[in-house]
Amino acid sequence: MIYKPDGSEHVVMGINGQFPGPTIRAEVGDTLDIALTNKLHTEGTVIHWHGIRQLGTPWADGTAAISQCAINPGETFHYRFIVDKPGTYFYHGHYGMQRAAGLYGSLIVDLPKGQSESFHYDGEFNLLLSDFYHTSSHEQEVGLSSKPMRWIGEPQTILINGRGQFNCSLAAKFSNTTLPQCQLKGGEEWAPQILHVEPNKTYRIRIASTTSLASLNLAISNHKLIVVEADGNYVQPFAVDDIDIYSGESYSVLIKTDQDPKKNYWLSIGVRGRKPNTPQGLTILNYKTISASIFPSSPPPITPLWNDFEHSKTFTKKIIAKMGTPQPPKNFNRRILLLNTQNSFNGFTKWSINNVSLTLPTTPYLGSIKFKLNNSFDTNPPPEKFPSDYDIFKPPVNPNTNIGNGVYMFQLGEVIDVILQNANQLSGVGSEIHPWHLHGHDFWVLGYGEGKFKQGDEKKFNLTHAPLRNTAVIFPYGWTALRFRADNPGVWAFHCHIEPHLHMGMGVVFAEGVHKVKNIPTQALSCGITGKMFFKPGHY
Repeated sequence: MIYKPDGSEHVVMGINGQFPGPTIRAEVGDTLDIALTNKLHTEGTVIHWHGIRQLGTPWADGTAAISQCAINPGETFHYRFIVDKPGTYFYHGHYGMQRAAGLYGSLIVDLPKGQSESFHYDGEFNLLLSDFYHTSSHEQEVGLSSKPMRWIGEPQTILINGRGQFNCSLAAKFSNTTLPQCQLKGGEEWAPQILHVEPNKTYRIRIASTTSLASLNLAISNHKLIVVEADGNYVQPFAVDDIDIYSGESYSVLIKTDQDPKKNYWLSIGVRGRKPNTPQGLTILNYKTISASIFPSSPPPITPLWNDFEHSKTFTKKIIAKMGTPQPPKNFNRRILLLNTQNSFNGFTKWSINNVSLTLPTTPYLGSIKFKLNNSFDTNPPPEKFPSDYDIFKPPVNPNTNIGNGVYMFQLGEVIDVILQNANQLSGVGSEIHPWHLHGHDFWVLGYGEGKFKQGDEKKFNLTHAPLRNTAVIFPYGWTALRFRADNPGVWAFHCHIEPHLHMGMGVVFAEGVHKVKNIPTQALSCGITGKMFFKPGHY
């Protein structure tokens, strides 16, 4: 659809004529039946329900070539699954780079009626954060797949619930921008959604990031943020002035509206982790005692410097599980070390894990593993570690990589440790932040460390109040240790949530207990080898 998310007109992917897609709200224990009709004339599509574990319904995870075939133009696919945990989630495209095209929306799961949260609040807001490019997702894809690679660059605009301002600034008079002050009536597609609050109340603000690239920081002038939820899991509450949020993460924060009720206040979103070339995203916290059209009298909060990683590490390490959260098993069955590198393949730039860049097969793994179609993907196990003498502080000695589509196969119930290891980029000096997202599970974050993971680093693991998450970052030149139980039969993606990095091969595939998966709709496997095997509709 043609839309003006930031005041300039572009093609975006919408749902039911809306951008972002409609917010889906459900209660714990509900079964959602979502009929997705593909009205894109020239491409397939799927939708991934980010943070929903899909217990018993791995075919509904919405990952093309992994859990299902892409839905063809004109076809309708029913996603049916149970939402089993309260929390702040979202949904988005997981085929090509459709998330970058705007295919996303919020998914909120409330406690069952009659149950209330352990923290009190008088009202709530929901903020879905995204970054917006003026080049189409197709053009971005072609550029990334070109020789030499054409990088997508920084986004033009930060969007809050699909709204941002490109050619003007809400805070022009406070900044050294050349942009004019926005002249808005309020009904425009790019007008900010104001947060209207009563004085002396407590509000819950749900925040999720579905950015393609940008790591973000959120602050509200003069208001502390009390973090109470991360990725659908309760955390020990703590107060901060601002939060860093990486692509794929979600949080709930509480704010108290205890400031001067004769003023309005900025909510600002700035870019972190990469040298920004994108203005802050802004909206206003409006105390209803005055008009929302009165601008705040002071500048918006200043976003911490993009390369102040200590700020981000300090915030990240404050996140610990709420008392009573299940804790990680004390021991693991298997440990996999995953080295993240930027490499070259026949002149194409790729991202690789243990020197393998992921290229998905034409038959979804869920079908090929269940029906033992061993010629549809590489059945050799991918590498579980990297050379011990690899120098993470230098560009790779061998810049070349392999492409592959092997699967890490786990025994059902095994306890798996994953050590994500960051390293230097392909050329020059530098190491990027990568937010890694696991489908089908939450994992415990056992710890973060500097440099290369080594024997003895386990002593630093947090086994007593490790937070449960579905997305975790690796900091530049650092490692992150995760532990999870492979207890959900299915095939699951584990990948960097930065859209261009995933497109360039930055992911792996996990599988466990696939023989136990039942009732896969035939339509989910109607392509590739499984598509030729089965013609009768129904389940198998």
